Amino acid sequence: MSISLDIKFKRVDKVYQEGENVTGIIIIQCNNNLKHDGIALTMEGAVNLQVSSKNVGILEAFYNAVKPIQLLHVVCEVSGPGRLPNGCTEIPFELPLQSRPNRTLYETYHGVYVNIIYSIRCEIKRSFLSKDLLKGQQFLVQYKPKKPEPPRPISFNISPASLSIGGAGAPDFLLKGKLDSARCSVSKPFTGHLILERCEVPIRSLELQLVRVETCGCAEGYSRDATEIQNIQIGDGNIPHNVPIPIYMIFPRLFTCPTLITPNFKIEFEVNIVIVFYNDHLVTENFPIILTREL
Repeated sequence: MSISLDIKFKRVDKVYQEGENVTGIIIIQCNNNLKHDGIALTMEGAVNLQVSSKNVGILEAFYNAVKPIQLLHVVCEVSGPGRLPNGCTEIPFELPLQSRPNRTLYETYHGVYVNIIYSIRCEIKRSFLSKDLLKGQQFLVQYKPKKPEPPRPISFNISPASLSIGGAGAPDFLLKGKLDSARCSVSKPFTGHLILERCEVPIRSLELQLVRVETCGCAEGYSRDATEIQNIQIGDGNIPHNVPIPIYMIFPRLFTCPTLITPNFKIEFEVNIVIVFYNDHLVTENFPIILTREL
């Protein structure tokens, strides 16, 4: 017997906010009458944490994985035992998106050591002689946008004297710039500009690097790791002096979220301005930023 099970959400983008109803249909396709012992729908949300092996060792990280934090758990009985007719059966569903007591629904986020995932799973139970049918689909949770706050611009000068790391041995240069705001909405571009005033050697590349800093709680303390999300080249080759170079970066949806600080974990973000000289000398200037979801 050929049987297919699928879940389709009413919203094409699969994006929902807390307090809304997650709606869609369960689609069951079979070429014969299907006897079953019940159909159930489960909606779950959890924060999955993984301690980095760089902090506690490979074996310790494997055995001491931090227990997931359950944010949401709803079980709904769609149908009791019965039969489904030959052909296509569509069953609509509607589940309230509400957190568990004393929990908060955070935005969906896919990181390296922290993952915040929401999903709906449909299970068709069958007799012990037949295998149960399972189908899961992920959906996205977003915060309701807030009123924008005033921008927090950052003006800076980068030179060998200003660098704490990589300054020794660097050629004489001066790079001036401005970041339009250190507080950024994840739905809007990150902007600013750079001006190279002087440099005694040619520059090979000027790059903007977006970094996530994930902190996980564990029995022994905390694991804190910074990993690159994306790297954008904003200047290539021997960059002309005293010419404004624009900064324009889009935040990737699943790999970023509003800055999150909780007792058990943190998700923070930084941008690095990276200068690569033709002699392969590399200097980096770091700027912490705060991500929000604003109108």
